[in-house]
Amino acid sequence: MRPKLHHLSLLLAALLVIAACGGGGGAAGGTAAPAGPPQRGGELTVLESSSFAGGWPSGLDPATNTTGGANISQMSAIYGGLFLLTANEDGSDPRVVPNQAEGYELLDEGRTVRITLREGIRFSDGTPLDAQAVVFNLQRAMASPCSCKPTWPLADGGITAEDARTVVLRFTRPYAAVINSFPVANTNWIASPTALQQMGEEQFRITPVGAGPFTVVSNQLSSLLVLQRNPTYFKPDRPYLDKLTFQSIGGDQPAYQALLAGQAQAYEGLGTTPLLEQAQSGGRLTVTVQPPTSPYVIQLNTKTAPFNDQRAREAIYRATDFAAIAKGLFQGLYPVSQSFTGPGGLFHTETVDGYPTYDPEQAKQLVSQLGGLTVELGTLNGYVAQQVMTALQTQWQAAGITVNTKTYELSTLVQQFNSGQWQSMLQTAGAWDPASGVGVGFRFASTSPFSGVADPQLDQLLDGAAATVDPAERQRLYSEAGKYISDNAYAPFGLAFAAANLATPGVYGPGLTTKIPPIVVNAGIIWDEVWRVQQQ
Repeated sequence: MRPKLHHLSLLLAALLVIAACGGGGGAAGGTAAPAGPPQRGGELTVLESSSFAGGWPSGLDPATNTTGGANISQMSAIYGGLFLLTANEDGSDPRVVPNQAEGYELLDEGRTVRITLREGIRFSDGTPLDAQAVVFNLQRAMASPCSCKPTWPLADGGITAEDARTVVLRFTRPYAAVINSFPVANTNWIASPTALQQMGEEQFRITPVGAGPFTVVSNQLSSLLVLQRNPTYFKPDRPYLDKLTFQSIGGDQPAYQALLAGQAQAYEGLGTTPLLEQAQSGGRLTVTVQPPTSPYVIQLNTKTAPFNDQRAREAIYRATDFAAIAKGLFQGLYPVSQSFTGPGGLFHTETVDGYPTYDPEQAKQLVSQLGGLTVELGTLNGYVAQQVMTALQTQWQAAGITVNTKTYELSTLVQQFNSGQWQSMLQTAGAWDPASGVGVGFRFASTSPFSGVADPQLDQLLDGAAATVDPAERQRLYSEAGKYISDNAYAPFGLAFAAANLATPGVYGPGLTTKIPPIVVNAGIIWDEVWRVQQQ
């Protein structure tokens, strides 16, 4: 018997618990109900924070874009994607569905995946998006430096074309989570091999060619990306917009002001709590807070001092009070998790048995045993991250820990992780499916450059959870992994942050004005369905 993976997705989705964050114009924001059916035409300018999604310094080639996980919106608009994560408007029933792929099968107990492509799809240069093109892209993506490439356990020669419309992936061990890994990975974005060969990599990263809903008009790296409607898109009535522009901006405050001034129509990833409350109460914008999937985690580099000593790691646990931070700084808007998913993700566990909770006196004792503790704590340059980092610095210093802090832009943060020269980092850890994206393996697997842990027993638990098609077994293994991380004091987890999207009146679209659980930090907006009310 050959079970189809869409059955697996439905089983997994049944385990999902969506965060109950309120409704209407309250703390969770409200979704805007359109007055009629989608309309064709018009332009949309989308603002992206320069510290995250608004930075694409290495370009938009899936194989060379080192910040691809932050640039999902731009990449999806240009390339479309083999698969998409979608959900009902309220965020319920999230599921991965075929897009440029037509279907898929999981074979050999998860060791083989057969993907069937839709017939007749062409890149915007007129060449076919066929199995050979997909194989070329997957092989290139898996050899790329991008942090968004998946951690597939591929067998030698494990990416092949069975025929013109069928791609086969073969793994060294069962890997049932493969389809759920696509929407957040560079393997989802298929580039034209012909255009790449004709242009060369240096030019292609500036003006890439895909088969998505939009084509590139101009691209100023980490500044301005102008796209126009793809007239050969495989969905005849899409996209609705004629023009889509992504513009980098210096953060939440200038983005909010630009929307109110009519200089743009949407902003992804608002995290400044006072601005969020202002936007919700002002009534001039549609505010959509997504279900949280990514709790903050204090990553500790256990491969080097001081955190190669478990006492130092336990001191950090005991000196940390995320509940107080969530309540004091964010009015309880973001729930606190003791494990690696948020309430909007699969296999979420809110509490972990035996988790080392806040105990400042015990923290002081551990610091005394160590003869003192000095720590460098880094994080991404963003409002919520910096607020949390400052609060942590205060809490840790109260326990006798000397703390030096540092903030990074995304590209330099990646470099810091790759160097291995770091002690502790405040990061988000979690994804809709823990086996994909910035999931638990990304932060804790021995093979990940973004991990501070190298533990074969933990690797075995995570590999086992990603392998099985049984959702109950995945839940058991992930719960066991969460307890193992806690028992070894590998990394304290914190508040499950969920960014908000803002849109001006008359703008609608899935993931923008409806809820889709974020696959990294921001939700995956489905750009071919975004539309604007046209002035009569």
